[in-house]
Amino acid sequence: MSVVTSALRRLAILRRTRTVAIVGMSANPARASHFVATYLNGSTDWTIWYVNPAATEILGQKVYPSLADLPGPPDIVDTFRRVDDLPSVAEEAIACGAETLWFQLGLRNDAAAARAAGAGLDVVQDRCLKIEHARFAGGLHLAGFDTGVIDARRAGLV
Repeated sequence: MSVVTSALRRLAILRRTRTVAIVGMSANPARASHFVATYLNGSTDWTIWYVNPAATEILGQKVYPSLADLPGPPDIVDTFRRVDDLPSVAEEAIACGAETLWFQLGLRNDAAAARAAGAGLDVVQDRCLKIEHARFAGGLHLAGFDTGVIDARRAGLV
């Protein structure tokens, strides 16, 4: 496929998604992966798989040690790892039959993205899966990004 840069292509990816593997899932509620997983579990009908070799259960769900251990190929591999780890995540995503490799906010590795795209995956870099889903589903207000208020005055101060 290709490295995805347009909003319409990201929307198409989200519309076809049924399964997401979160690589680097954390049991710490202050971590972005935990927040994203909580949102996806509550706001989508997708099956969410957690991948972390150091955990066995998070949020009451089984955690898989690697993408190879998942019960099937994920539609999206949502990645919360260091930039240096992205090439190995790309290789695992290719090997497990994923359709899309998604690098979260702040994560970009053009070589890993090119490798995955060359192997037939769509690749999204430096984007948050939760924000993109909420953006298209009208739910950005859930995290305080869009309050729906179009006014410069503070509420209650007329």
